[in-house]
Amino acid sequence: MIGQRKDDHVRLAAEQQRAHSGRNQFDEVSFIHHALAGIDRPDVSLTTTFAGISWQVPLYVNAMTGGSTGTGIINRDLAIAARETGVALASGSMSAYLKDPSCAGTFRVLRDENPDGFVLANINANASAEQAQRAIDLLRADALQIHVNTVQETVMPEGDRSFSAWVPQIEKITAAVDVPVIVKEVGFGLSRQTVRTLRDLGVQVADLGGRGGTDFARIENGRRELSDYAYLHGWGLSTAACLLDAQDAGIPVLASGGIRNPLDVARALALGASGVGVSGGFLRTLLDDGVAALIAQISTWLDQLAALQTMLGARTPAELARCELTLHGELRSFCIDRGIETRPLAQRSRAVEPPTS
Repeated sequence: MIGQRKDDHVRLAAEQQRAHSGRNQFDEVSFIHHALAGIDRPDVSLTTTFAGISWQVPLYVNAMTGGSTGTGIINRDLAIAARETGVALASGSMSAYLKDPSCAGTFRVLRDENPDGFVLANINANASAEQAQRAIDLLRADALQIHVNTVQETVMPEGDRSFSAWVPQIEKITAAVDVPVIVKEVGFGLSRQTVRTLRDLGVQVADLGGRGGTDFARIENGRRELSDYAYLHGWGLSTAACLLDAQDAGIPVLASGGIRNPLDVARALALGASGVGVSGGFLRTLLDDGVAALIAQISTWLDQLAALQTMLGARTPAELARCELTLHGELRSFCIDRGIETRPLAQRSRAVEPPTS
């Protein structure tokens, strides 16, 4: 049953990606163009460092799948793509393995095909500390992702209905394991208050996982006999809104959800992300065109991200957070309602200009 659900998720996610309108709130974020800001390409680095973690590039393949024969093949190809491009790679939820160890190989292939890469194991917030360690051990994982997904579980026909234990359980897992813990949403976003709570629980990094990409409320509703939760399609905070809301929340943040191209990667980094994750868009490429096409896509994205940094005068991904931005539309309205000052984003250069004599 779990394997069938995993296959359903892949099929429905791919269908949703193919039918996506193409717009989200990253379109409401614009760089202010400074014609003389450019630097030399050899001076640009893509390395990003956060919470004691160092990645050679700020792009990563975020959690997708595992638990069935078909999804094991997908994980094999994702691992090959990560190995060939140097991006970090997260497993899909390993709940299937924790319930049925016979499907371990569908996850272990992530490490088998990518022995020297940065791999994240992924579990849900109901897992015990012992289960968390089992997941880490299976993948020889460099970090642990704990996903939170109340909306998905609510709509999922066989989903959880009890969530009050998640906070104390996250704290227990974080204290018990010896790798960095990253808590991620699956597409509905983490608010400022949530990120601060995670910080207080000892979590090292928050993956904001905002609205704009794969909609798991829509996916799970498609698995319901009556499709009676359609009114929750589009629920949540966009990734861009989460980045703005989580400023100064006290721990590094990663951005995922609705990343469509290298410009979105640059926008997310400029809004404060330490790294940027992609799931649905890469899955669509893999399923439609194969692993060679995915490798080419990731390589192109990294090349173009370096080109954008060169144009914008950002020697590192972190320096993109000094670039000036303007916000528009509903995203700007969100900031007003949440008390987020937007003018400083458009006047960042003033903070680094030398004083005049």
